[in-house]
Formats: sequence, structure tokens, C-alpha cells
Amino acid sequence: MILQCASALLISDLHLSPSMPLTAQRFFDFCEKDAPKVEAVFILGDLFEYWVGDDAALQSPFQLEVKHALAKLSTKVKIYYLHGNRDFLVGKYFLSKTGMTLLPDPSKIDIAGSEYVLCHGDSLCTADTGYQVFRSWVRKPWVQKLFLRLPLNWRRSIANQLRSKSGVQYQKAIKSSVDGVQAKTDVTLAACAAVLRDASSNQLIHGHTHLPKHHHEQLQGQDWQRWVLSDWDLDHPESGRPRASALLINQGGVSYADLIKA
Repeated sequence: MILQCASALLISDLHLSPSMPLTAQRFFDFCEKDAPKVEAVFILGDLFEYWVGDDAALQSPFQLEVKHALAKLSTKVKIYYLHGNRDFLVGKYFLSKTGMTLLPDPSKIDIAGSEYVLCHGDSLCTADTGYQVFRSWVRKPWVQKLFLRLPLNWRRSIANQLRSKSGVQYQKAIKSSVDGVQAKTDVTLAACAAVLRDASSNQLIHGHTHLPKHHHEQLQGQDWQRWVLSDWDLDHPESGRPRASALLINQGGVSYADLIKA
């Protein structure tokens, strides 16, 4: 029996941090005003800019504020969480304190009578072989246990180095998409086809790539629809890309909800 709900909002890649106060405030407003209108909220990873352990959150006023907002929301709606590539260390303690339920990546769910496969999206970027090797290592439980035993300042230093490297790669990906060349960091059709074939589904929802769009795709006789979630960034108007949206699914179908104008 797969998870079922009548209506849902799906978000991803908010990258919440104290350095992005406008984006954070929009999330708090989302929890207060938008999210309670549906039965369930799905957060498909990278809610935080980085996460180096649940113990670190106890020392962060900002992360505690996010925790309180989620805990309050969880008394009104169901909240489901998938790990992203930046917050895969969100653990049992934080989940229990917020009332969120962790889902495996990928997960097959039923919303308003239609089935969808949900994932963060980084596992679909199979052309980036270097990242996939890195991902396979950092998702190993024993590697995570060793990392979490390091002093907190060491963990934060490592996270900041990885963020810096990721930022450079992201800018290259944006340039590739502008130039009309598929970025190595984008998903591949073969990976999408495989995850949907394994789940016996033809509808896929993910984040990670920061390239929101509804796609109709096919490969070797297999057809599917794919919705990419938006990242959120209301703090860098100079980039020309203020963005914040959610995917709304209910009896009326699937649509993008613009949270900037809301």
C-alpha cells in the first residue's frame, strides 16, 4: 500500500540559511499561510544550505526557528521529507522534533488518485560520474558516523569547502543551460526512465537542478511526464532570478504555485 493523500504542496531546494533572510521569511510565511491549505507537504531535500548534524542545530538559533515552524505546521498537516545532497545528515532527532516523516529516495506516492515518483534529483544526474562516486561514499552509514564524530568546527569547515566547490559547478551548469548545452549536472533521460520503470510509473517529480519546468519525455518506447521543482532565492535580486514556487497537486491536477506573488 503506497502513501496516499488528497492534496499536496511540494517544495525543494530552499537552501535556508541566516544569510538569506527574505527567503527564510517566505518559508515561515509558507508554513503559516500556504501549507495548511493542503493535506500534506513534501519537502524533497535541500531545505537547508547545509546540515552537519542534528547536534549542530541545537547551537543555531536560526535552525531552531525553522524547527519550531515545522513543528507547528506538523500539527496541521502531514510533512514528508526526502534527503537532499546538502542535508542528507538530517537525522532522527530533528525529524522527531519537527514531526516530519522521512521517505526513501525514490518514493512512489498517490496524490489525488494519481501516482508519482518523488526523489531529490541528484541520483538522476548520472552523466556527472565524479559526483555519483562522491554521493555513493557519503551516503554510506559508516562514513556518516565517522563524520558526525568529528568536532563541530571541523564539520562546518568541510561543509563550507564543499559548498564553495558546488557553487562553482552550479555557475557552470547555468552557463551550459543558457548556451543550449545540456549540463553534466542535469538529469539524464536514461536515469529518469530507469527509476520510473522500476516503480512502474510514468510521472516523476524532483528538485536539485534548479531548472523548474514540466517535461513530456520518452526513451526507447517509454513515455513519461517530469516536473522539476524550483529552488528558492529572494535575497539576490542582482542575479535577475528571484524564485520561489511550489508544485500544487489536487483534484484539479498539477500546477506551479508562484510564491513570490502570493
